Amino acid sequence: MWVLLGVLLGVALTLILLMAVQGRFGRLGRRRQRDRLTSLLLSRRFEDEFALVLEALQRRDGRGSLLYIGLDGFRLVNDEHGKELGDHLLVRTAERLRQIGGKKALVGRLAGDEFALWSEVPPSQTDALVRQVLDSLGQAVVIGTTPLRVGLSVGVAMAPEHGGSIRLIRRAQTAMRSVKRLGGNGHAFFDAVQEEELREELTLARELRESIKNKELELVYQPKLNAGTLQVTAVEALLRWRHPTLGMVSPSRFIPIAERYGVIDAIGDWVADTALAQAARWREMGLRMRVAINVSGYQMRSDDFIVRLEKGLRKHGLRPERFTVEITESVAMEHATVTGRAFKRLGALGVHVSIDDFGTGYSSLGSLRLLPAQELKIDSSFVADVATSVEAQAIVRAVIEMARVLQLKVVAEGVETPAQRDQLVAMGCDELQGYLFAKPMSAFAIEVLASDAGRAASGHAEGFRPSIFVETAAVPLDAARH
Repeated sequence: MWVLLGVLLGVALTLILLMAVQGRFGRLGRRRQRDRLTSLLLSRRFEDEFALVLEALQRRDGRGSLLYIGLDGFRLVNDEHGKELGDHLLVRTAERLRQIGGKKALVGRLAGDEFALWSEVPPSQTDALVRQVLDSLGQAVVIGTTPLRVGLSVGVAMAPEHGGSIRLIRRAQTAMRSVKRLGGNGHAFFDAVQEEELREELTLARELRESIKNKELELVYQPKLNAGTLQVTAVEALLRWRHPTLGMVSPSRFIPIAERYGVIDAIGDWVADTALAQAARWREMGLRMRVAINVSGYQMRSDDFIVRLEKGLRKHGLRPERFTVEITESVAMEHATVTGRAFKRLGALGVHVSIDDFGTGYSSLGSLRLLPAQELKIDSSFVADVATSVEAQAIVRAVIEMARVLQLKVVAEGVETPAQRDQLVAMGCDELQGYLFAKPMSAFAIEVLASDAGRAASGHAEGFRPSIFVETAAVPLDAARH
């Protein structure tokens, strides 16, 4: 009897111990299902609870809206102000979403800078809910003396119209991504067109990852000319994607996809390495003009990009001052602090820096002083009207005068007529680029142009050539073919 009692007691103690252990791990598991920073539900837990909410909603024939919220430019907050302030912004965002949703709402942090808010509001009140989210989260968060503000992309899916729990989340996310594709800082309701666009985008992203290996990417080069002598001083490398079924895909279409899906580093490295290799080849042939590449804001914010560029310069034995990095004014000024640091690092390396599409943004003399560039490129929209529009002439003249104060070179892009050329030369523009002189062409065509121009300049060939290359020795045509 005493033996049986001892056995039962041992079993009871074991069960108590197991229950305690299970309870402890259960509590740990539940804690792990919430975000440690914001205390919001993490993705898996949100999906589980959301499924239960929708089941109950269906039983009583209810309605509701799911808002999928992405913070625009959150990475830049971390880059400019540090991760600690970025974390504060996330915490305040979570607090504001809880306040908006109230006790009955379901709120989750589904990714680093992405949140979800479920609310049982009728369709007639969904617009008001979205506006409340945009207004509240769009207000600056002041931490110490630092105001932090980000834009919002909000996607909306409705229950029961847009499916069950997982599908509803995915469709709200799809709507959010459609807002980001259009530049962010707004909202959109899900529709089937967005889903098809997302499928096409995902397909392009997958094919883009394979484009380098499949040798579908190529560079073409457009010359820049000295405005006074019409000598070629530089060429700009322009990226093209020759898709096997879609034909030539515009960079304006595939570069944003490359940034969104993490392909931009590989493509950027390929562009830089290919341009550097070509510049080294041209140097050996006697062509000593500068070579320029275009860099996205994503690349400019990456410390690794400049490190890899420096390695590429060493690999190809190219002098940094023979290489130019171009970035658009809008990107440069939108994130001037981060861009300024990158410009300084490039300048210290010896690389020439150019601000592209100038005049379309909101630069001032003061803001330009913070960006140690060497060149401004006047946007082609102003060049197009410079021969006929007093307003365009005033803008171009102001840019040139501003550049003179800062000792920057001025390049006009998109020059297509002699009248535009003459007006720009009269205004004191330093360099010109456009179809009047040369369209973007292959590296081989550049070599042929150099060969023909060299022979024309030395009197051994007939026909007019609009340009010759600075510091360029004549290159035999046979040599240019190898």
